[in-house]
Amino acid sequence: MEIETPREFFDIVLPERFKPEKAEGIDVVVQVKITGLKGGDWTAEIKEQRMNVTNGVHPSPNLYVEITDSDFLDLVNEKLSAQKAFFTGRIKFKGDIVLALKLRDIGFL
Repeated sequence: MEIETPREFFDIVLPERFKPEKAEGIDVVVQVKITGLKGGDWTAEIKEQRMNVTNGVHPSPNLYVEITDSDFLDLVNEKLSAQKAFFTGRIKFKGDIVLALKLRDIGFL
């Protein structure tokens, strides 16, 4: 099944992909800004091996991620690797890059 919108990913797919057993010790607030027509702002709070995703902007996230809607969809549909997106400047992070890499392991990116 191909993911068609960021909203579909955050509302339906991410809860299924989330791997709480790999989230032990992770305590983070991630702000995701997706630009473009299908874009928007989402906040994911991961703490105590649980994840809560809401639509909107958090006042003080630990990690900020910005990406275009088309690159985001390529990323979550596995047409673009996170490493390639990062090294080509298609995804931008502010915050702890090591933490960003851990998010991939728990199914977030």
